[in-house]
Amino acid sequence: MALVFTDLDGSLLDHDDYSFDAALPVLAKLERAGIPVIAVTSKTRVEIERIRAELDNRHPFVVENGAAIYIPRGYFAEQPDGTRERDDYWVMEFSPDRQKWLDILQSLEAGFSGEFEYFHRARVAGIVEMTGLGTAEAALANQREFSEPVKWLGSDERKAEFVGSLLSLGAHPLQGGRFLTLAGDCDKGRALARLREIYAAQSGNVVIRDIAIGDSRNDIAMLEAAETALVIKSPVHDYPPLKRENGVIYSEGFGPVGWAEGVGQWLGESTSVAI
Repeated sequence: MALVFTDLDGSLLDHDDYSFDAALPVLAKLERAGIPVIAVTSKTRVEIERIRAELDNRHPFVVENGAAIYIPRGYFAEQPDGTRERDDYWVMEFSPDRQKWLDILQSLEAGFSGEFEYFHRARVAGIVEMTGLGTAEAALANQREFSEPVKWLGSDERKAEFVGSLLSLGAHPLQGGRFLTLAGDCDKGRALARLREIYAAQSGNVVIRDIAIGDSRNDIAMLEAAETALVIKSPVHDYPPLKRENGVIYSEGFGPVGWAEGVGQWLGESTSVAI
């Protein structure tokens, strides 16, 4: 069985305009082959739901940098262990809720005044300014359940102090392409591994062949965890550094162009997933 775990921003979605048109032919090929494409992203549940609707994607997804797994109810024959029912999903959570991180940030405002901004305080207008998203999309990005993105405005030296303070207060800050995100002790790699276990168990313990796709540092855990890693070239930063040397594909194209290029190469080289 083959699985595709993918980051969205800067990977499946273009860094600047968030389009995915260049990846559509390969996405269609994967769908015809019955290979699930699983979003593993910093985005919120409502953001991913909108994108999944546009892609006609009905597979599980991972929100807020590995903070929770959402599995459509009835997707598997049996409800996976460790999940609970919420709305139309079976949900597995790995992080406390957002309010914990908001309380921590508020406690640090006096000591780091003017040196950081975060989504909840910035509100929709501030998120639009920070991200380039439209108003409606920014509102969806602010509907967070388990984490809080922070934009650092100060020096690198002060940022190190800030991160140290966050760690001492129980947060686990993770640097992505644009934001430092606060959440619990979770990451995309552990969420990938848990979902892979679920797929295997629900499919009679078949062998899973998987690829993880990402472009930034918050994707590293996922890129290290999968059988194959596809590292997408970014127009704004270097490839994220990996410890592994084998089973890695580096794209030449940016965003969805590189996504289609690398997944196509994976499909062509892996006889077990060739179409």
